[in-house]
Amino acid sequence: MAMDRRTAMKILGAAVPAWMTARLSAADQGVPGIASGPFQGTLESLQAYKIPDWFREAKFGIWAHWGPQSAAEQGDWYARNMYIQGSRQNLYHVEHYGHPSKFGFKDIINTWTGSQFDPQHLMDLYKKAGAKYFVSMGVHHDNFDLWNSKHQRWNAAKMGPKKDIVGMWRKAAHDLGLRFGVSDHLWISYKWFAVSHMSDKAGALAGVPYDGADSRWFDLYHDYRPTGVIPPEQPQWNETGIPEAWRREWFLRIKDLVDHYHPDLLYNDGPLPFEQWGYNLVAHLYNTSAARNGGQVDAVYNSKRIEDCKTGVCALDIERGIVDTIWPDPWQTDTCIGNWHYLKGATYKTPKRVVDMLADVVSRNGNLLLNFPLPNVGMLDDQELQVLDGITKWMAVNSEAIYATRPWKIYGSGPSTQAPPAGANTDAGRSASSFNERDRKDLTPADCRFTTKGKNLYAFVMGWPDREAVIPPLASNSTYATGKIENVDLLGFPGKVTWTQDEAGLHVQLPPDKPCEHAIVFRIAGLLA
Repeated sequence: MAMDRRTAMKILGAAVPAWMTARLSAADQGVPGIASGPFQGTLESLQAYKIPDWFREAKFGIWAHWGPQSAAEQGDWYARNMYIQGSRQNLYHVEHYGHPSKFGFKDIINTWTGSQFDPQHLMDLYKKAGAKYFVSMGVHHDNFDLWNSKHQRWNAAKMGPKKDIVGMWRKAAHDLGLRFGVSDHLWISYKWFAVSHMSDKAGALAGVPYDGADSRWFDLYHDYRPTGVIPPEQPQWNETGIPEAWRREWFLRIKDLVDHYHPDLLYNDGPLPFEQWGYNLVAHLYNTSAARNGGQVDAVYNSKRIEDCKTGVCALDIERGIVDTIWPDPWQTDTCIGNWHYLKGATYKTPKRVVDMLADVVSRNGNLLLNFPLPNVGMLDDQELQVLDGITKWMAVNSEAIYATRPWKIYGSGPSTQAPPAGANTDAGRSASSFNERDRKDLTPADCRFTTKGKNLYAFVMGWPDREAVIPPLASNSTYATGKIENVDLLGFPGKVTWTQDEAGLHVQLPPDKPCEHAIVFRIAGLLA
């Protein structure tokens, strides 16, 4: 009888290469608890996945990047940077809390209070602002679970505010009819948190280990003894050197999150991780969704790697960036009005900048997921409320041109329509660049964006022109606008507008008063009939 591979490996024992043993433990021994359903944990099976309609039609979501790193109110990656001597956050930590050999991140956790946290009130504001889905951070790189985790004692139900933060967000979202998502940043924690095991390189406490080197706290800061290798202070942010035990722990904890909170969307802060473990996790997410929805998969998995999502599998997410053209599948950009974790005194995006991004993203078949970072107490500050109010007012007038729309033949026109930047991540003639929003400028009345719904074309003019709006792609000799325009309305204006069409474009005479701040939208009938 032929010997199977597992038996052969047992006989070979120590002769088995380490890389092969790792693959066997994940693939051949199986991953516990995978739900049965339409998908198996293989790339070939997952390529049959289709993004559900709710995601394609939602267009706008709000995200709460809130956890124990928010306690110090000193911005993103606090739990890591507080252990890097001389960094801004390290200097702040030493001055306000003491040296990280004595007062570490484990102690910061207990200063995170959430004393004003009211998810129902916040969700009401987010829904009024036009969000169709809400995303709670599930676990950041800091290895702290924001739910009542059965695999990690360092969790919000037991420490800090001592509340099931994910569960509270989920209830508030569902009570108001919003889709609910969670974000997973855990996979890279094994490398990200290694600095907590190090020490100052200079000064009075040079060489004194930080608290992460104390074995009592290894379940928070990671235990590097099994491999004998601590990742360097500036590692490569990839899977190289991450042991099988950590991959398994990642899987079990995120599976626990999926099993208890049934997210409509699971966002991963990076590529789909850990090969077989990752494929099994995504298959489990989709299969449990199908079991709850009569066999239909209603869940979305986000990956930031274009190769993961180019054929089924998942929906592409681009951090603080945008694709170069109309993407064939729905995609998402995630960005923040300021710093990812709350930074006291931060400068926020204006409502104008948010509206520009929303129209630009939706015109390219995408969704905008916008983070409002909460301070320690868990309530938006006054400036954040002003930004949210500006979005709310604009959406009250123009949301018809956002929700459930589809792209037109072109996403836009004007000075802002440029070729993709050098070095962009390209695929089959398309490109997607993370972090390219830093190069954005406010759009002007010379810039247009387009969406469609049914027989209507919506033209966004990205500012208030002087008396007349001109839309060049809708010229009488345009190769794009081949139908006959029957009517033009200005959203938010109750009267009729006067319009003409010539070889320079569609000309619309404007009323004396603006119907809204920022972009204005024309509903154009006839072209799509």
